[in-house]
Amino acid sequence: MPVVGLGTWQSKPGEVGRAVEHALANGYKHIDCAMCYQNEPEIGESFSKVFGAGEVKREEVFITSKLWNTFHRADEVPKACAKTLADLQLEYLDLYLIHWPMSTEPNTEQGLFPADAEGIPMFDSKSPSFAETWAALEKLVEEGKCKNIGLSNFNIAQIEEVLAVAKVKPACLQVESHPHLPNLALLEFCKKNGIAFVAYSPLGNPGSCFKREDQVNLFHDEDVKKIAEKHSVTVGQVLIRYQVDKGNAVIPKSITPSRIVENLTLLG
Repeated sequence: MPVVGLGTWQSKPGEVGRAVEHALANGYKHIDCAMCYQNEPEIGESFSKVFGAGEVKREEVFITSKLWNTFHRADEVPKACAKTLADLQLEYLDLYLIHWPMSTEPNTEQGLFPADAEGIPMFDSKSPSFAETWAALEKLVEEGKCKNIGLSNFNIAQIEEVLAVAKVKPACLQVESHPHLPNLALLEFCKKNGIAFVAYSPLGNPGSCFKREDQVNLFHDEDVKKIAEKHSVTVGQVLIRYQVDKGNAVIPKSITPSRIVENLTLLG
């Protein structure tokens, strides 16, 4: 897995495709996607354009996607993977993750985000276990549709539950990580168990709609700013290097051409 990849969460339609093309044209070999981002069809058009032109070979790029919460039942897993492969215009994924350790009701009129009249999420009435979902992902590996499978947003106890039944060990754990939320216990656990650690929102995701009112913007963090000034680099580069120096992979999101290039340029 290439250490630095392009994240596509919250990249809007009409922008995400151009961002992916610019990233691939400027040396990126790792693109992170997910069904619930609802932009995989546009990304697929970009993959088709770039790979079809021979500018970059498909096998040179590590592509991740994620199984959404409404597809945790064993019979729903292959349907989700098939849709993602069709949307991304790919024959296989390099990595397929369980996006969240929770399952919601499938096949409702509300699609990916089922909720009751009060807006409360509708959890899956059959409550599929991690073991059921993981076994279905392992079958995708056997069928050649996914080269690796892993987890996202799982805690240690939940990872241990998967490890207890896994025939194919999780290749990685993807979680939010940055200096204000380093997730060190999870990182240490992953290192001990040979699971790659992938950091999303490494810049603190200052534009997120989920940001707390009291959350400090990392771009205003005085310690980070001092490090950036000392090395004549940007705050973003410092935050990405922070992950790389810990041995983590990192997937900063951007749609701005100059920042996409900047994010791939690490310190010294």
